[in-house]
Amino acid sequence: MPARPSPATPTPIVLVVADPARSNDPALTQLKNEMYADGIRRHGGKPVLVSTATPETERDRLIGEMAGLLLTGGADIDPSLYREPAAGATEIDPARDGLEQIAWREAEQRSVPVLGICRGLQAINVFCGGSLLQDVPSHAGTPYGQGPAQTHNMEIDPDSRLARALAEGAPEGLATTDEDDATIELTVNTFHHQAVDYARLAPGLRAVGWASSEAGRLVEALESRDDRWLVAVQCHPERTDSTPEEFEGLWEAFVRTARGAAAAPVA
Repeated sequence: MPARPSPATPTPIVLVVADPARSNDPALTQLKNEMYADGIRRHGGKPVLVSTATPETERDRLIGEMAGLLLTGGADIDPSLYREPAAGATEIDPARDGLEQIAWREAEQRSVPVLGICRGLQAINVFCGGSLLQDVPSHAGTPYGQGPAQTHNMEIDPDSRLARALAEGAPEGLATTDEDDATIELTVNTFHHQAVDYARLAPGLRAVGWASSEAGRLVEALESRDDRWLVAVQCHPERTDSTPEEFEGLWEAFVRTARGAAAAPVA
């Protein structure tokens, strides 16, 4: 079971940038948003969801109070943000892009820990100066709720924040690819048709997870090159039915780091 903080430990407010409930399928949107929130609650954090439907004054207040930022899945990022025409990007949501940029800039300014999931990984790469592969059909997977999740192997750098976090969720130890290779390998779900590869990775980020595709080797996890806690994964660890239990360690590490940020004195 996840470790719970003591009563004296601050409960970190984690801002979750979510899809608005007024989407085409409100019930499915609510279910997805709740899974992200549950990942934070399981480890003692307080998830606060904001979307493009949140009033601006409320949005700005919550962004100012956040001790952690979770960038979630959703629509394709507008290719104009990385100076390219649309060539595979379909459901673009410029308002969502703008909201995430506002939250991202505040997180950067205050060194707030950030976790990116799926679109969140892609957004982080774009906000840091990278770009995207706009269509990788083999990784799109099964639409959520329409059958079992499609999965694939993911290789993970053992010398990474991600690997250290995953190790917390693996009491038996993390499995390596083979005896001569320390690379960790897990089977993860896939629900994305856009991706990052080495050629499109932003300069300030390092690739720490990979998977094969018809477009070549994809970056399936990334993190900051400096000391800031910035980690992103292309899979969906909130979908626990198709996620290795090791990923509970990622939720734990993120919330714990946010708790530390909440307890830190204001400069």
